[in-house]
Parts: sequence; structure tokens; C-alpha cells
Amino acid sequence: MLYRENGQYKTSYRADQAILPIRQDRYFMIALLLAVFVVVPALASPYWFSAILIPLTIMCLAALGVNVLVGYCGQISLGSGAFMAVGAYGAFNLFARMDGFPLIPTLIFGGICAMLFGILFGLPSLRVKGLYLAVATLAAQFFSDWMFLRIKWLTNNSPSGSVSVSNLQIFGIPLDTPFARYMFCISVLVVTALLVKNLVRGAIGREWMAIRDMDVAASVIGIRPMFAKLSAFAVSSFIVGMAGVLWGFMHLGSWEPGAFSVDISFKLLFMVIIGGMGSIMGSFFGAAFIVLLPIFLTNFLPFAAGLFGMSMSTATISHIEFIIFGALIVWFLIVEPHGLAKLWSMAKQKLRIWPFPH
Repeated sequence: MLYRENGQYKTSYRADQAILPIRQDRYFMIALLLAVFVVVPALASPYWFSAILIPLTIMCLAALGVNVLVGYCGQISLGSGAFMAVGAYGAFNLFARMDGFPLIPTLIFGGICAMLFGILFGLPSLRVKGLYLAVATLAAQFFSDWMFLRIKWLTNNSPSGSVSVSNLQIFGIPLDTPFARYMFCISVLVVTALLVKNLVRGAIGREWMAIRDMDVAASVIGIRPMFAKLSAFAVSSFIVGMAGVLWGFMHLGSWEPGAFSVDISFKLLFMVIIGGMGSIMGSFFGAAFIVLLPIFLTNFLPFAAGLFGMSMSTATISHIEFIIFGALIVWFLIVEPHGLAKLWSMAKQKLRIWPFPH
């Protein structure tokens, strides 16, 4: 019984309301934090930091923001890429026009810009929902592409909308190495995940879930749909905007509006669906699946073809990746529609009674 809960008694309300009330969960979280802050930095190469770990960390943060809106509040959004773009360009304008401005306030400012943009395009949620809301939020994507290509002031008069940042530092420590950028990104992710976990366990999180489950009944018992929906859009777009700042500043360094295309919006939505809607851990599982699976297939398919004496072109590998990727998404949705987080929950349930079969 590896996940045994018997004998773990609570003697205070504070202990009963803890985020991790079970001892095994606390041990697992401590081991996970040691892994991401100590073990991984000690073993990873600069290529792993730049190509895998930093993008994965930022996508976990963005998926966490989308999960607040889609998973907890039930409002479908396809404008996540636009929120990332607004956050990145908003932070760039502050950083470029105010020389020496600190990085953390710049990050928060980018999140605030995305939050205001998200509230604006969240207004249709007061009248429509479902696929109609998805189409309305998709308009944010097209509007942001037009805005950053046509309004030259937003891109510091760049003809193509391409911008770049350099000389990043925090508290006097330069972020000029992949290791330093990874540590900053993972720190932002951990702090944000902790805040979101506490937020969804509180009154506002319960309002979001009530709106998600049945908005008419929620309004009957006194929950304000306008406040609940717009606050979900605000929190979600703020987090996604910060992810956009990190994506531009820490991962790309130089970017253009095409870097935040509608493809990112669909990827983030798939991360939430595959990982598990309404689950913090599901956001991380979904992001890991979407980010790491193509990398694994890119390296595994040529190796598998070589075992049979065949060779594959880059285009063929790309097509096979899409086929396998799509098939796995459909398979996951059929086998476990509640996502990978549900499989994690079932595994913990099995460990409660292991080695007994039922």
C-alpha cells in the first residue's frame, strides 16, 4: 500500500485545508521540486535547456492559464496566441522605451496588457458560449496579427513587425545563459502554479466551476455570471500574457507576429484537453505530451526506419509525425476523455490498495 492514507489524522482546520494534505503527496512534490531545480540543471546540456526545457516550461505556464478559462470556467477560447502576442509586445515596448527597466515589473506589465486585451475579447462570453464564443475569441487572433503588422509604433517602427531584446538581467544577475533563463522560467511557473492552486480552491474558483457546470443555476443562487466570466478571462489572459513575455524574451529573443500564430492557440487548447480540464497537474501533463512527443518522434522514426534498412526524408518524417500525433490525440480522447490527469488519479487510487487487485 504505497499510497496509504490510514493514520494520517488532521487535528486543525489549517491542516485539513492544506494543498497537499497527504504525506506521500508532499514527499512527491519535494522530490519533483528537487528534480527541476537541482537534478535537471546538473545533468542537462545547453541544447536541452534551449530546445526542450525552456519551451516546455513556458508552455506549461501558458497551458495553466488556458486551463483556468477552459477547464475551470468552461469558456472555450481560441485567442490564446493573441494574448501571448499582446503580452510579449507590451513588455517589449516598456523594456525598449524605458532603458534599464527591471525584468519582473516588465513581465507583470506584459501580463496586465494581455489581461486588458482578454477582458475586451471576453465580453462576448456574456451573451454567447460554446463554439460561438470560440469563434469570437478567434477574432482576437486575427486582430492582434493585424495590429502588430499595421501599427508601427507597437513594434518600434519595425517594417515587418520583428523585434528583439537583449541584456536581460534580474537583481543584477545577467540572464545570458540557457541555465539562467531556465531557472527564471521555472521559478515563475512554480510561483504562478501555487497562486492558481490557491485561487481555484477559494470562493472565486468555486464560482468559476459553478458557471462551468450550470450557469443558470449559478446565477439563481447568487453568483454573478459577468464577474465570474470576466474574472476568468482576466486571470487566464494575464497568465498567458506572462507566458508570451517569457516565450519572446527567454526562448526566442527575436520574434515577429507570426511567432504567435493561431497554431499556438490550438496547441494550448489541445494541451488542456489531453492533460485534463480543471486540473493543475493536467496542464503540465498536456504540455509535456504536446511538446515532447514530436521531439521523440523526430529522433525515433529515423532510428526505426534504419532497423528495416530504410531511409526517410525530412518531409516524410514530418508527415508521419502529424499522423501519429493526431491518432494519439483521438485515441486519448476515446480511451480517457478526462485526460492524462484522470489516469494519474486512477494510478494513485490503485496504489492505495496495492498489491491487492481490487
